[in-house]
Amino acid sequence: MRFIHTSDWHLGRSLHGRKRYDEFAGFLDWLGSAIETERVEALLVAGDVFDTTTPSNRAQELYYGFLGRVAQLGCCRHVVVVGGNHDSPSFLNAPREMLRAFNVHVVGAVTGNPDDEVIVLSDIDKRPQAIVCAVPYLRDTDIRKVEPGETLADKNAKLIDGIRKHYADVCAAVRQRQDCLRREGYGDVPIIGMGHLFTAGGQVSEGDGVRELYVGSLAHVGNDVFLPCLNYVALGHLHGAQCVGGSRHVRYCGSPIAMGYGEAGQDKKVLLVELAGDQKPVVSELVVPCFKVLERVSGTLEEILGRIEQLKREESSAWLEVEYTDLDAGANLRETIEEAVKGTSMELLQVKTRRTYDRVLHREHERETLDDLNVSDVFERCLDEYEIASEEREELKAAYSEIVRTINEEDINAE
Repeated sequence: MRFIHTSDWHLGRSLHGRKRYDEFAGFLDWLGSAIETERVEALLVAGDVFDTTTPSNRAQELYYGFLGRVAQLGCCRHVVVVGGNHDSPSFLNAPREMLRAFNVHVVGAVTGNPDDEVIVLSDIDKRPQAIVCAVPYLRDTDIRKVEPGETLADKNAKLIDGIRKHYADVCAAVRQRQDCLRREGYGDVPIIGMGHLFTAGGQVSEGDGVRELYVGSLAHVGNDVFLPCLNYVALGHLHGAQCVGGSRHVRYCGSPIAMGYGEAGQDKKVLLVELAGDQKPVVSELVVPCFKVLERVSGTLEEILGRIEQLKREESSAWLEVEYTDLDAGANLRETIEEAVKGTSMELLQVKTRRTYDRVLHREHERETLDDLNVSDVFERCLDEYEIASEEREELKAAYSEIVRTINEEDINAE
């Protein structure tokens, strides 16, 4: 069986106020062509289809339009979609009965019945080719009970135990299904795992927008959670393509477009996987074309202007983030850079400064704006303002992280 592993589309995401629908549309068009060219039989989407729990009409149009085009290709008989931490489970699940008619299988959230996460993928003659453990993002409330007096370490230990138990339960249900198929004469049907989580040792990039999944960021599971019965594990959440713990068959494919300037210049990929019986999977990387160049320019004003002149000669249409590294930015820094970019296809999205002397004088945040900060940075500034002692900070930051995560995970579409 040939399938493509993709994840973290984040349809609807913007960058410093710029809409990115053209990039998403370009990626989905390319992906449809890749499915047809490679004669792919199944597509696995490992979470974060959308960037928010309330996706725009345009983002929804891209998603459903793509699924409709894939259904018409003929070669791709199955699409499996699991929910991520950015997705609304009820929103993803709402059309699943209709989508099932087109062999699009959606698992937005856990239900309490492991069998609901077991999906058999069959060929045109209805012979089983693979069984999927379609595990969505596991929310805190799905996998542990809150008890009074718990420490942060207690919470994280229970989270890891809950994740491990959930995968064990789903794998047990899959093995039962595999045994039934074996008795029907189909041999050992390979098993594919899916998940949306942060594994221990996973690599992230600065500014990539990857949210901390659990309080304190300690609940990073080891690859031992993925049992030996899984021939391949298709993961989502981390935006850079990578293997887990040196296991070539447990992989993140990464996001298909750069989500922030920390990912600028990275090759973005989807993974083409071939599975046959109990043989090791053969994995090939398909590099996604870059539909909008992100360019980070850093240095003194002279160096910045020199790089912009070079980009002009290259007829670049990049979105620019400029980081000024000299001591004094001056009042008209942005105007100077905007004038240099004027008349080109480039756009200046952000200008950041490093003011070394101000840092020494403890006035390092004087010129920051909200565009420069994430929610954790804002809370750090609040702690600084109220001169909170260091021994109290960790507990306050953990409590704040729990509040933010609860807000992010609230499914406002559910009734």
